Amino acid sequence: MVSGALQIAGLLVGGIGMIGTFAVTGMPQWRVSAFIENNIIVFETIWEGLWMHCVRQANIRMQCKVYDSVLALSPDLQASRGLMCAGSVLSLLAFMVAVIGMKCTQCVQSSWQAKGYIILTAGLLFLLSGAVELIPVCWVANTIISDFYNPMVNVAQKRELGEALYLGWVAAFCLIAAGAIFCCFCRCCEKTRRYGYSAPTHYSTHSQNLHKTTENSYSRSQYV
Repeated sequence: MVSGALQIAGLLVGGIGMIGTFAVTGMPQWRVSAFIENNIIVFETIWEGLWMHCVRQANIRMQCKVYDSVLALSPDLQASRGLMCAGSVLSLLAFMVAVIGMKCTQCVQSSWQAKGYIILTAGLLFLLSGAVELIPVCWVANTIISDFYNPMVNVAQKRELGEALYLGWVAAFCLIAAGAIFCCFCRCCEKTRRYGYSAPTHYSTHSQNLHKTTENSYSRSQYV
């Protein structure tokens, strides 16, 4: 019962993290224009993402344009594009492996070991995808904060943290939490498997001793 609840919880949390990772990868709100000092044009908001940049005017009209070249991006956004794609693939793969592990819950007793390996693989993939997603999100956030407080950077070029970064932290936390849940489930399966294997061995030994005692008693009765 507890292991089944852990599986369901891990799958739900991992699914939320996977969907969040896909959303963060495609969202343009990684960098948002900052309204500070002389930059007080509040009716125009600039968004910069991994794939496009958008200009939103007075919350009514928005124009987006895909980057002409990868070289047009800053180094942190260039690396973030590849890392987020890798994180998306890893999270999807982890979710699929977890679903395969869920389907094995009704298998026979001999599949405990195989099921534990499948769930452990899913947990490790979730942990890896969460770590891969944390790298670009934290990198871009650190660059934005450093540029914001750098007096050498022009005010018009300063940016603030966008919604995609906050969502990225939440998605990475969900992926890591799902990985931890599945690893704990694998540990529970290992304990259950050891207990299940130890009980028949004890019973078999007791039966053999009882059988030997019976044979010795029978042999003594014949000689008498």
